[in-house]
Amino acid sequence: MIAEPEPLLLGSSDVLEQLRADVRAAARSGARVLIEGETGVGKDVAARLIHSLSRRRSQRFVAVNCAGLPDSLLESELFGHVRGSFTGAYRDKVGLAALADRGTLFLDEVGEMSPRMQAVLLRFTEQGEINPVGSDRTARTIDVRLIAATNRSLSQRVSSGDFRSDLYYRLNVVHLEVPPLRVRGADIMLLFRHFVDEFTRSHQTKAPVFTDAALETLLQYEWPGNVRELRNLAEQLVVKEADRPIDLADLPRHLCGVTPPAVAAGGHPGARPLSQPASDGPAESAWNRIVRDGLTFWTAVYGPFMDHELTKADVRIIVKRGLRESGGSYRRVTELFRMSSRDYRRFLAFLHQYDCHVAAGPAPMPSPDTARTETGSG
Repeated sequence: MIAEPEPLLLGSSDVLEQLRADVRAAARSGARVLIEGETGVGKDVAARLIHSLSRRRSQRFVAVNCAGLPDSLLESELFGHVRGSFTGAYRDKVGLAALADRGTLFLDEVGEMSPRMQAVLLRFTEQGEINPVGSDRTARTIDVRLIAATNRSLSQRVSSGDFRSDLYYRLNVVHLEVPPLRVRGADIMLLFRHFVDEFTRSHQTKAPVFTDAALETLLQYEWPGNVRELRNLAEQLVVKEADRPIDLADLPRHLCGVTPPAVAAGGHPGARPLSQPASDGPAESAWNRIVRDGLTFWTAVYGPFMDHELTKADVRIIVKRGLRESGGSYRRVTELFRMSSRDYRRFLAFLHQYDCHVAAGPAPMPSPDTARTETGSG
């Protein structure tokens, strides 16, 4: 198997040095690992680094996004299925857990699993047996190292009854906490320059120059989206190909503490202004990217969701907020989320496919088929 480049934890801050020490200690053992940290801090990087330093480094590292799949498909994705077990199962399928045999299985956003899937995972952690969906017998027993990650506090979810305590204690043998970017001090600038160099090479552009005021603003900003947000900003500034030093006026307004005037719901004059954003952390950050920064739903929500940065619960919070602001109309939600009318069917199909739909109030939410009729498509 061709070895992949070793993941990098860039930085020299005290908290990052401690994380490196924790990663090395975790890699020396074969125990299960639970990694907690905010969205975008690099939990997946820490997991890959543990694998690359472990005795299993020559075997596969297989990642599964537990939040990015409908519950009905997650079990099949993990453990496979037999032909005819459900509609669309035209052949036997080997699950990702089996592909990780003798290697590492990374369960990202494990805290979003339903109670049923938590029970299925518990049986797997106890015995290592794979039961494909639709099979009446155990296919095989495998040997994998489990690393789980979550942007929630699993101990709090255990206390609230949303996560099984027996599964929590099985996963939480070695515990790692990845620090948020805002506490890493000068690491912010080191990472920013690294990303700028990376995107300058990949886009084949001239390296941008920054004023001291712009760089100081980056150091003072809180970075709610953490390393992912910093990386996205670096690419955004590189592709601008500015012919002069980048100053405060060239940065997104929210970085400078300037909030644009409230955007009218539905995007037309006379509509009531948007009130305060949702209170949940990752969802609030994504909401602000739409409301304050003018990004579309596809950029601010869909992309991070597919990159495992937002969970189904986060998307539901954002959609529910949009419905409240638009009077319960999904058509007006698409306008609020800065999508064109042609995106209406795609938006509804996405929500249904990933189980992120929210009841629209008195009027039931239309299905993608209903949307096809409403838009006059055949």
